[in-house]
Amino acid sequence: MNASEERQLPLKDLKVLELGQLIAGPFATKLLGEFGADVIKIEPPGTGDPLRKWRMLEEGTSLWWHVQTRNKRSVAVDLHKEEGQALARKLAAEADVVVENFRPGTLEKWGLGWEVLSALNPRLIMVHISGYGQTGPYRDKPGFGVIGEAMGGLRYLTGRPGEPSMRVGVSIGDSLSALYAVIGTLLALQERNRSGQGQEIDVALYESVFAMMESLLPEFDASGKVREPSGSALPGITPSNAYRCKGGDYVLIAGNGDSIFKRLMGVIGREDLARDESLAHNDGRSRQAEMIDTAIQAWAEKHTRDTILQALDDARVPAGYPYTAEDIAHDPHYLAREMIQTFTRPNGKPLKVPGVLPKLSATPGRLGDGGPALGQHTDSVLDELGIDQQTRDKLRQAGII
Repeated sequence: MNASEERQLPLKDLKVLELGQLIAGPFATKLLGEFGADVIKIEPPGTGDPLRKWRMLEEGTSLWWHVQTRNKRSVAVDLHKEEGQALARKLAAEADVVVENFRPGTLEKWGLGWEVLSALNPRLIMVHISGYGQTGPYRDKPGFGVIGEAMGGLRYLTGRPGEPSMRVGVSIGDSLSALYAVIGTLLALQERNRSGQGQEIDVALYESVFAMMESLLPEFDASGKVREPSGSALPGITPSNAYRCKGGDYVLIAGNGDSIFKRLMGVIGREDLARDESLAHNDGRSRQAEMIDTAIQAWAEKHTRDTILQALDDARVPAGYPYTAEDIAHDPHYLAREMIQTFTRPNGKPLKVPGVLPKLSATPGRLGDGGPALGQHTDSVLDELGIDQQTRDKLRQAGII
């Protein structure tokens, strides 16, 4: 991205202070940084964000790190010490947004709570991401994403009937919370443009998951029925399931539109079902979901996955298969949409990473460099605050930075 394109980034003049670690808070600031925000990430000296050591490591650093912290500046400051807390207050006084995902009460203990920071900077927007929110009887309980996924209702539905529940293979609760944090930030910025005042944003992991649960609650309230796990099927939406192919592969078929269902039945040679008026609409099909799935399965197991996908594609029936990382890395559509990007790491090695979302036509986001080294920008950021070299040397000797 050249200098002209950098100037066009929609959040170019936004300064964000990240006080979080691991997933939810840092993912939110990653998204802001991709669209131009100057994200200053505070990390503890010596160890840094624990994410640096999560999942697969290369040369001691997580490969995930190069995605989660791109477009950020790392400043190593010990927030457990008064001098470090004073530096954080100086940074917050000049920031537009502070994002944190510590347990409620932690920042207040450090003199970095909303009352203190908003008094220093009335235009400040402060984003809190926590397991249970800043209020309520569970406020002080520790809560990671998987616990939010369980309490939000997702974990109970993930799996097959009669078997132990399963988790989604990624930290979806944290990521959903990060998205709500970004939405809240943009809404608060819009309000600040009108009123000139900042505000707090309170995002809870369990609520971010619960908001995705569609008709789960109203169905229970109206009928008293608890929705149960359903494996690969989507109850009440028929047909939408995974089907085993010849050779053992699986295809996913979503034939739940009325006209799509008729075309699907034509492909599998069941014109009788296509003509059946009782199956013309989703409610009727859902009452006979097992019969429809059996008919599709009987057809699928006679054909290879590629044959099935081609036949359904020709008939304009939505279908696909579960992609592996290898499938994603080589898929021509991913590549054409620039969702597979490559950057060069500090060690000179290239690394493929996900592209930037959402896609804006006039002011697209930036990929940037990979995650910074711990404290890589400490001196430059503190110099911008007017803290001279002699003072920085003393802070470093005392272990504050």
